[in-house]
Amino acid sequence: DLVKSHLMYAVREEVEVLKEQIKELIDRNTLLEQENSLLKSLANPDQLSQLQTQLRSAGSSTGSSGSSPANTA
Repeated sequence: DLVKSHLMYAVREEVEVLKEQIKELIDRNTLLEQENSLLKSLANPDQLSQLQTQLRSAGSSTGSSGSSPANTA
């Protein structure tokens, strides 16, 4: 019983840590989505077209979109 209670306590602590990490990641994702929207609104259509072409070619050459190009403002 003592081992079980210690294990449950450790699991609860780990769950709390993971919940906090999830919250931070959601907040960061929201911030990055807002930044992305702002950058898209500031870019002209030619720049957006060029970026989409680069992303398509990068995705087809690597097979995934694991990394995104650096944003320059």
